[in-house]
Amino acid sequence: MAILAALMPASQKTLSSTPEAPERSLDQRMEALKRANDIRTARATLKRDLKAGRKTIHDLLDSPPEYVMTAKVFDMLLAVPKYGRVKANRVLNQCRISPAKTIGGLSERQRGELVTLLRR
Repeated sequence: MAILAALMPASQKTLSSTPEAPERSLDQRMEALKRANDIRTARATLKRDLKAGRKTIHDLLDSPPEYVMTAKVFDMLLAVPKYGRVKANRVLNQCRISPAKTIGGLSERQRGELVTLLRR
């Protein structure tokens, strides 16, 4: 280890390996917390609407609201009636979509394929 440290340039020796988050004021932290809580509340309402049939997954995927862009596709599929972990994984595998993919991260091909498969 000492040999590796000796070979490193001086500029790299003083830097930490993980970047630090920027300092935020109390007001900034509270605003971020409020935004996060609002998003969680809106997503919970959306999941209840999906479960009750008041909203469809097709409409959600065709034109997703801003607050759902960072939600996992897998989590939204679990909120659809008759979709459990196995069926949701099977659908995602058929469309070649990772279970960790977010709705905002779907490509047009993935989005179209998923909507087509779910409409059957």
